[in-house]
Amino acid sequence: MGTKEALVVCSNKSLGIGITMWDTESGDHLLHIPTCASSPHGLITCLGNQRLVASQIHRRGSVAGGVIFIWPLNKPQAPIRSYPIEAIGPLACTKDGIYLVGGAPSGNAYVWEVSSGRLLRTWRAHHKSLTCLSFSVDDSFLISGSKDGMTVVWPTIGLLDETDCWNLPSLFNFAVEHSASITGLLTTSGCTSSIFVSSSLDGTCKVWDLVSGKLLQTRAFPQPITAIVLDPAENMLFSGSADGRIFMSIFDVGLVEDSSVVLEDEQMVLKGHNGSVTALVFCGAGLISASEDCTACLWDVVNCVVLRIFNHLRGPITNLVVIPQSSLLPRMNHLRPSNHVRVSVLDKYPKPVDSSKGVLTYLTSHSAEEDHRIASKFQSTDLLKQQILDLETGGTPAATQMMAETSIESRAWATRMTQHVMQMNKHLQSRLLDLMQCRLLQDPPNASSATVRKRKKTIVEGLSLQGEEQSQAESQGS
Repeated sequence: MGTKEALVVCSNKSLGIGITMWDTESGDHLLHIPTCASSPHGLITCLGNQRLVASQIHRRGSVAGGVIFIWPLNKPQAPIRSYPIEAIGPLACTKDGIYLVGGAPSGNAYVWEVSSGRLLRTWRAHHKSLTCLSFSVDDSFLISGSKDGMTVVWPTIGLLDETDCWNLPSLFNFAVEHSASITGLLTTSGCTSSIFVSSSLDGTCKVWDLVSGKLLQTRAFPQPITAIVLDPAENMLFSGSADGRIFMSIFDVGLVEDSSVVLEDEQMVLKGHNGSVTALVFCGAGLISASEDCTACLWDVVNCVVLRIFNHLRGPITNLVVIPQSSLLPRMNHLRPSNHVRVSVLDKYPKPVDSSKGVLTYLTSHSAEEDHRIASKFQSTDLLKQQILDLETGGTPAATQMMAETSIESRAWATRMTQHVMQMNKHLQSRLLDLMQCRLLQDPPNASSATVRKRKKTIVEGLSLQGEEQSQAESQGS
């Protein structure tokens, strides 16, 4: 018997509506969290379904900044409230939950480290409002979509460089094939991991090569597409439309060799909503769709029938996610899971890399009164280095203690970043090898097998050499 799951939904109508959770199998109401209203793609889970994160809607005319709530799912307590400098719409986080990305109506994007709350980078990602954000399966790339119809691919490794947090990071590739707002982004997890899908209000879904940015396929529909999802086997693409219909089509990237050909074959259709489809997700029981008609439907996609309807009388549903019901249970004996990550309030502004939070603990010096006076001065991070020099000149034990703690903090941060960079590099090398092998198999007929084998050998040897150099670098770093 499969793990029991909970359906989590919220609206963008009013903060008083909050978040509602149901049992996906029985339809029983499980939990209600007050005070939440989030724009499309603004409700996600992170840290292995330990936390629920939601960006809050921003009313027109309001002069305040944005708000992001983070709830611990296994504790009945108030959320951690963070206040970004501007309103945040779509959210995305890496699979390990360490990094959180938010997109703003201004076109700006923000990257935070969840454990420390540090704002690592902010940059102008699009000319118009961001509508969608998604990481690739291995977190090597961040894909962003906007109201301008543009999709942009950013290398994740470049987004984590907080030493230059205000400047535009180098983009990997971009495309402007859509003529209207982007409404959905999907990345595949199978052997074609360099593929992603975008949907738009222009009534099309487009399939892209993630690495090269090449358009591989276009599917046209009779209505604006408002939400997309792939089945777990990634054989079928489900596209929700503005008139409430859900179109089912076979997901076969190799079906059309010429990307200029637009597929308009007759699709199977699911009919059950009276309003625009706002979100689609698969759970163990089947496909779940949400709509502006204040309902969510659980589908038997084989027989094209609705198995259960979840009535959300509080308002239209704009977001839905599915979580294991075990995430809602308190931890036994207050034991933390092995992958537990501390969550902090997200910073409004970037901070210097060498900044220190709070007051450090110092060794006892000859004068307790003098120590107290010195500690109060260290509240200002701008004076940190100067104070160290002053103390060092005086030869006090406090200087030695502070230098040691500052060094430990810097080394820990550098170690985390180095490990993350090394892991990203491995993913990129693996993807490059797969891509090269795929292209070699598509060599022209006049290419001899000996030539192909020689080129394959050269690529493999080159990547192996890079791997050896990286291993040496890791051993030296440790």
